[in-house]
Amino acid sequence: MSRRDEILLMDETELAKICQFEFFKGSGPGGQKRNKTSSAVRVKLPEFDISASDCTERSQHRNRNNALRKLKIAIALQIREQPLDAAPDNWDCSMHSQSYPLFTAQILDQLSSCKFNHQTAAEKWNKSQTSFLKKLFRDPDVWQFVQKQRELNSIPKLRPPVN
Repeated sequence: MSRRDEILLMDETELAKICQFEFFKGSGPGGQKRNKTSSAVRVKLPEFDISASDCTERSQHRNRNNALRKLKIAIALQIREQPLDAAPDNWDCSMHSQSYPLFTAQILDQLSSCKFNHQTAAEKWNKSQTSFLKKLFRDPDVWQFVQKQRELNSIPKLRPPVN
């Protein structure tokens, strides 16, 4: 298992041990609590030089956990590995599952190896094009990333899948 995959499967406690944290005052609406306390969190993983932040909650603890989840998705979006020969066993993985960041990384590995051609990627894993697109479309960050990669490779943008 690659180091990326190990990190993506870590729980928040394990991941926090290898990260650096910065706490700061959040900006925007939220009243006195937000403007006077350092509840916003920025987390950095020096190993990959990737960071994420969150200030959506009044609680520093919740923002810390949210930032760690965002960090995992950032790793999944940015770090590419050799694609799997077959679709992951957890093809029906929920976005709330502990293994979702790894699933996202694996599907993006396959897409990247196919130059972001979803038809080719779906065929390699013996999945329908619609099923493949639905996995991408359900997460706005992933969908936006794929569209940007297609644009950079001069490939027309994808249309959302039809239900």
